[in-house]
Amino acid sequence: MFQKTVIWAHRGASGKAPENTLAAFGLAELDGADGIELDVRMTADGVPVVMHDATLDRTTDDSGLLALRSLADLAGVDAGRWFGPQFAKESVPTLEQVLCQIQDRMLLNIEIKEFAAGVAVKRLLKRHARCRVLISSFDHAVLQALHLDAPELFLGYLSEDADWDRLIETAVANRAVSFHPRQDRVVAEQVELCHARGLKIFPWVVDEKKRAMTLLEMGVDGLFTNEPGSLRRWLAGVASSQGVPSR
Repeated sequence: MFQKTVIWAHRGASGKAPENTLAAFGLAELDGADGIELDVRMTADGVPVVMHDATLDRTTDDSGLLALRSLADLAGVDAGRWFGPQFAKESVPTLEQVLCQIQDRMLLNIEIKEFAAGVAVKRLLKRHARCRVLISSFDHAVLQALHLDAPELFLGYLSEDADWDRLIETAVANRAVSFHPRQDRVVAEQVELCHARGLKIFPWVVDEKKRAMTLLEMGVDGLFTNEPGSLRRWLAGVASSQGVPSR
């Protein structure tokens, strides 16, 4: 699934467009990202939609709990104007809209924000088998349930915890393919441990180029970033100056 250093667009190209919108995902593709990371929650009527927060307040012109709104309720919600007037009328996308837009052109990392979303995502992916999807979550019970019910899925373990040994062993036990730690928690010995246990390691979120270089020198397999275009161009420049092909 992962053939090179993976540049993941965190919530799309969220440094240039409103996070978790079709505009941000389209820009990420244009900027040369290898994959898109997005967050999934459920509407009141059981539709998986793409939103990070539990409430509408921060990233839309509305307020209140997303879980209390139906998909029809979200039809008039503006998810773009807060970022800039040029993004007015960007909607809260459904996961199915994103899968249809991206298809198999890019990797997709779907972060599950609540247990019910895991079941819905698994069901939806059966209709979109071409899509190249990695499912991740901070709720490791969700990942364990998915592994038991759908062992064919690719899973990634998210962590803010410093107890890497325990978490890595849990990830390995549930046949995960990757580990996603906070970038400021990463040291070389832990990268080596992940690789020794057969896991790719993708730290989040890395926009600062000096830190990106440090992490890549440690041997990480990719990075989550809000600025995929900038990071991709910088990496290409570094590779060119060193006389080696960019990965």
